[in-house]
Amino acid sequence: MSPQSPNPEPESKPEPRILVIANQKGGVGKTTTAINLGTALAAVGQNTLIIDLDPQGNASTGLGISRHDRKITSYDVLVGSASLDEAIVATRIPGLNIVPATVDLSGSEFELAGEPRRNFRLRDALELFACSNSGFSYVLIDCPPALGLLTVNAMVAAHAAIVPLQCEFFALEGLSQLLKTIERVRLSLNPSLEIQGVILTMFDKRNNLSDQVASDVRAHLGDKVYETIIPRNVRISEAPSHGLPALVYDLRCPGSQAYIKLAGELIQRERARFSGPLAA
Repeated sequence: MSPQSPNPEPESKPEPRILVIANQKGGVGKTTTAINLGTALAAVGQNTLIIDLDPQGNASTGLGISRHDRKITSYDVLVGSASLDEAIVATRIPGLNIVPATVDLSGSEFELAGEPRRNFRLRDALELFACSNSGFSYVLIDCPPALGLLTVNAMVAAHAAIVPLQCEFFALEGLSQLLKTIERVRLSLNPSLEIQGVILTMFDKRNNLSDQVASDVRAHLGDKVYETIIPRNVRISEAPSHGLPALVYDLRCPGSQAYIKLAGELIQRERARFSGPLAA
């Protein structure tokens, strides 16, 4: 028997799965999805980090992070004045942390215009972060409603994209533009970027249009569309004003139950990635 090393190296933790939540349209449920999906993942033992990359800082507000507590933010990470580790703030949800945002982010596109690797700032920060054995299972990046530098940074840093899609008349038109952007980023900046799934949000069962949009999206994208549908629900809308995820504000409401189901479906999809033909 060969002697054991007196100081064995500690077992490294797996790198977190990085998912960007993106859509150039506003009001489709990006931030709501980031907050509640992150909460649901944390609740089942999947330590999760949300990176708020929207200058409005709604994900930070929705998780109860006051402006006073946003001393180091995603802006500082992008411009290189702080590391991701330094920017993390704990939320009141066990297992859920956030890198908060402030309006300072709105000027980052101009500040970074002539900087080297300006599209890779977040990716570089996340790679350093992963080397520190962070212990997070998932990183969710909440993007602004635009396809500018912030969203490109998120897509370059991510393994896959989650697309919330509101069940409304112009949904497919906006989706087409977003898919083209994802493809451009994949071809030129991040070859591993894929679409993890499309989430149908704000579904109103009383409205025939919601059913029609859902059918059209499924016909267009097939199994890329999640089975779980997020309903239009007033309790989901109320929760951010209390600085709480809907799952904490009202666990029993239909919206909260849908996000719990969505988290389970996401985990199943992720497990399937590693148990498919390529993993054999």
